[in-house]
Amino acid sequence: MVRILAAPQVASLLDVEDLLSVIETALIKQGRGEVVRPERPHFPVGEGIDPDRPNEPLGTGLTMPAYVHGSDYYATKLASFFEENSEHDLPTINAQIVVNDAATGLPVAVMDGTHITGMRTGCIGGLAARELATEPVELGVVGAGTQARWQTRAIAAATDLERVRIYSPSDSRIACATELDDELEATVEPVDTARAAVEGANTIVTATPAESPVLDGDWLEPGTLVVAVGAFSPEMQELDRTTFERASRTFADVPEEVTDTGDLLATDLGKDDIVPFAEVLEGESGRRADDEILVVESVGSAVFDAATAASVVERAEANDVGTTVDL
Repeated sequence: MVRILAAPQVASLLDVEDLLSVIETALIKQGRGEVVRPERPHFPVGEGIDPDRPNEPLGTGLTMPAYVHGSDYYATKLASFFEENSEHDLPTINAQIVVNDAATGLPVAVMDGTHITGMRTGCIGGLAARELATEPVELGVVGAGTQARWQTRAIAAATDLERVRIYSPSDSRIACATELDDELEATVEPVDTARAAVEGANTIVTATPAESPVLDGDWLEPGTLVVAVGAFSPEMQELDRTTFERASRTFADVPEEVTDTGDLLATDLGKDDIVPFAEVLEGESGRRADDEILVVESVGSAVFDAATAASVVERAEANDVGTTVDL
């Protein structure tokens, strides 16, 4: 029997505070090499569908399998990124996760992965802020989509968050700020420029699909932590060269993949210059001085999806959530 879990059911089984520890463990295991994480192909899709631009793809598909040593389950996430979905009130990132028994290979569950993707990625920002930000946290967010929300929620759960300023070139910044202001104890407000979001903040999150920098490194004050989660391909870039030149160190969840993003390709930094974020969680690296500017780059890992999906399956079985079907 296979358990089917729809988005509301997955959401009911997840809590951001609990998930922070799940993702922390997954990061540590990944850093120790106690995972199986094949390369994740991402490929253009939709070419030939739109008659007005028949030679252009409409989006990107991704296949992300992983197994964490010792887990009862392994998982494969099928994800997509369609930037223009936002113009139609649709999420730009969609995902489904298939979970299999690690002892037999039999299918165990099929679940919505969009909620998982958002929350587990947010936890990277939450852990980064917990370990590397100075408190109380004054947060500036560039971007106002799903990931901007999850980064802010996770940072609120992991730190003493005092104030949030959100910028997006569209009116989405107003809706995002209003939603988060209703949820969080911190004050959340929209601002009219990226610079207004960044100046005066000690923690910055960039969560955009930008192909050119949305952050000017000259805006950063000493001691600022920058968490960049938007760029995952060579064409995508959120941070400028100045940000990395001013940074004392750059950390990443997956250093070997981060070096292939537009952010790092615009610099002289290579894989050996990037510190695995797992080393921070292991106490081997971190902030050395209050005035250091630090950067955390995240491209995500299927390991985080597998760990989260395993937790969801365990809770679903314990609470009899979802619909079971015989495939």
